[in-house]
Amino acid sequence: MAVYPRHQITINGEKKGLQAKGKPGFDLRYGKYSEIITPEHEFAFNLNGEIKFIKGRTMEWPHPFEQLKRTDGNDWVYYSCGKEGGERGVIFWLGEYYLPCLPYPNNSLDRAEYFSNPVVMKALGAWSMLFGTLYELQANGLQPGDKDLVERILAHDDNTLYQRSKRLRDIIGGRVSVLPPDTRHVDYEVVPLSISQGCLYHCGFCCVKSSNKFQVREKEDILVQIKSLKEFFGRNLENYRGLFLGDHDALAAGEEAISFAVKEAKEILDIGGNGAQQPLLFFFGSVGAFLKSKPTLMEALNRSGFRVYINLGFESVDPETLKFIKKPITREQVLEAFEKMHAVNSRYENVEITGNFLMGERLPQGHFPALEDLLKNAPGPSRGKGAVYLSPLKNRGEDEQLLDRYFDLKSISRLPVFVYLIQRL
Repeated sequence: MAVYPRHQITINGEKKGLQAKGKPGFDLRYGKYSEIITPEHEFAFNLNGEIKFIKGRTMEWPHPFEQLKRTDGNDWVYYSCGKEGGERGVIFWLGEYYLPCLPYPNNSLDRAEYFSNPVVMKALGAWSMLFGTLYELQANGLQPGDKDLVERILAHDDNTLYQRSKRLRDIIGGRVSVLPPDTRHVDYEVVPLSISQGCLYHCGFCCVKSSNKFQVREKEDILVQIKSLKEFFGRNLENYRGLFLGDHDALAAGEEAISFAVKEAKEILDIGGNGAQQPLLFFFGSVGAFLKSKPTLMEALNRSGFRVYINLGFESVDPETLKFIKKPITREQVLEAFEKMHAVNSRYENVEITGNFLMGERLPQGHFPALEDLLKNAPGPSRGKGAVYLSPLKNRGEDEQLLDRYFDLKSISRLPVFVYLIQRL
């Protein structure tokens, strides 16, 4: 640690965040990072020198546990403790101690407008002003241990960070418009790898998936992506333990493409290679692709070295609702896939299938009764697995109403139930 009194700055070189399995509380800083502290703010940087977190240090900051986080897609997300505590606190409906407040339209049930808060905006301004101070420090002389760190930080100004986010999209063939809800287990920090494009169903309600025809990426393309991702993330790759296979139905890419991508990514990217925690693999799957999947795929995933999360889009078990949302599957297929989900979760220790259902007051009348019956009579969770995520479809003013509806469903469900916050990368 080095203190520069004249500039009122403290520089902490490489620090180690939490490594223990699980997330015990509000601290989001995992792995290795560096820190600069001023009288009003605390700035955290990843191993490449890119800004990652900003937290206020004064009494005017909204909450001492809350902070701003920058994603690899160059979004600033405000991590809030939520408006309510107790039994209606964030932990009981998101499964985490924090609520990501997103700077773009989303389906959150907590509409706190943190980005209109002048205190929060001041923190973003302070990040820009910090550059001037660091340039002055650099000119006046830095302690030997701080010189390389400050050079890395100054090499990643706002324009450079924006260009890097564009470079990431170029590598994988576009922006990741939605992440699986299970990526909350790694705080939405994943290395994205596209093994397919498009979606099989193109449901009428969906506003985050592409209209492209589904197709599988060639192995050569997947390999080029992996090598480019290794170069892109550089040293900071060691801070990641999550791999996301895109696009919107990677399960439909089939066993050969999935197995190839997982094997090459594990060898080349070495995600979770420090051995502190098991690496996690995430991807979406459609009901049709899941029903067609063979045991050999699940067995291969179970042996892959990853803890695997496959998230399925059930949406509804009511025939009229499926028709209303223009999802081209039947009630019988949903029930068959739901049953298979429990069988897979029971059989394979390292594979967890989770499922999404819609939640909205404008859906057909049969949706909620059918969903209540399904959750109430479901088999108990196998190995604690099989989470159900409820994705809000709502209009302005329906937040509290839907949150009440959520807690009603949670109270009767035999499976873990959470709210699905749609978040991009």
